[in-house]
Amino acid sequence: MNPDLRRLVRKGKPSNAAIDAFISSHTFPLVDGTDVTFLYRGQADEIYLRRWIYGVRAAQPLQRVEGTDLWVVTMEVPEGSRFEYKFELHRGGHKELVLDPLNKIKAHDPFGANSVCQGDRYQRPAWTLPDPDARSGTVERLTLPSRALGSERSINLYLPARFRRSRQYPLLIVHDGVDYLRYAELKTVLDNLIHRMEIPALIVALTDSPNRLKEYGADRRHAEFVADELVTYLGARYPLIDAARSRALMGASFGGVAALHAAWSYPKRFGRLLLQSGSFAFSDLGSHQRGPVFDPVAEFINTFRRDPVKLAYKIYLSCGVYESLIYENRSLVPLLQQQGMRVKFEEARDAHNWENWRDRLRSGLSWTFPGPLLMVYE
Repeated sequence: MNPDLRRLVRKGKPSNAAIDAFISSHTFPLVDGTDVTFLYRGQADEIYLRRWIYGVRAAQPLQRVEGTDLWVVTMEVPEGSRFEYKFELHRGGHKELVLDPLNKIKAHDPFGANSVCQGDRYQRPAWTLPDPDARSGTVERLTLPSRALGSERSINLYLPARFRRSRQYPLLIVHDGVDYLRYAELKTVLDNLIHRMEIPALIVALTDSPNRLKEYGADRRHAEFVADELVTYLGARYPLIDAARSRALMGASFGGVAALHAAWSYPKRFGRLLLQSGSFAFSDLGSHQRGPVFDPVAEFINTFRRDPVKLAYKIYLSCGVYESLIYENRSLVPLLQQQGMRVKFEEARDAHNWENWRDRLRSGLSWTFPGPLLMVYE
């Protein structure tokens, strides 16, 4: 327990004024090395800390300080860790999940927001924040017809600062592009890394799907749209380098499956892959345990594991150690390496979320497309 908090409660029932003074003079949760203490103030029958961490008990009870409305729990959090959480309040037979009112740090995703615990020595990377010295690229909206998908599809296209039609550029195709822009600061990261010459100036196609669990789940129609239709459409309209080694696919979670599947379906079309927390479900014995939406994914990954082939020149993978997918991602690495691909795999003390993927972008992008500053290490 935090020493200041221990002194507060050691003297017996602390007064409301003493609790108010303590809260106003501290930031929460309280981080003391690897000990992190969470506080909640309010009336409830029971309160639980619900953490989005795989492999540990999801809900940990808070203990009420006798005679007060102050609730406390301390847990061990390795340094450099980051995870998302909420409080689960039990009142009169009802349960409610709420954000931590004492913690200003929030993470957002398509489903809402969570409070964030940042362990000792975790710091948001500076290159994810706007740099006033970095010139800003532009994002324009395009619409193209897709015979494979049977409908028109819109994409966002990132053009780097100082874009010139007299030059030629590598192409990066990103799945869940809008979410990468909203929740992983992808445009800011691209602007910063290009400005710092850690990656070359890129053209980036940011794609999305109205039914991502279907289309991203090893769907041959989506692979045709990305690898054939989209590449052809962009190649006819923008000055792209016409070589597989200058084309890359990127995605997180099911987007990682879509990227891997497209590269497998269209060999020698893409030279580089950037895969974050890929949902690479498979089964060596029996069937997988992830639900029917993963059936086509498991069928694809099982097929690839039985008969692996070289998919790309370079592959970057990352995954959080607090994710249920860590085993599948670790298992894929030696299989890829055995096919002669250059593979970099990075684990982080984080979970399945956009800020984990944001924090890995510098490492992933600079490995996938090293810029002039880093080319000496290639």
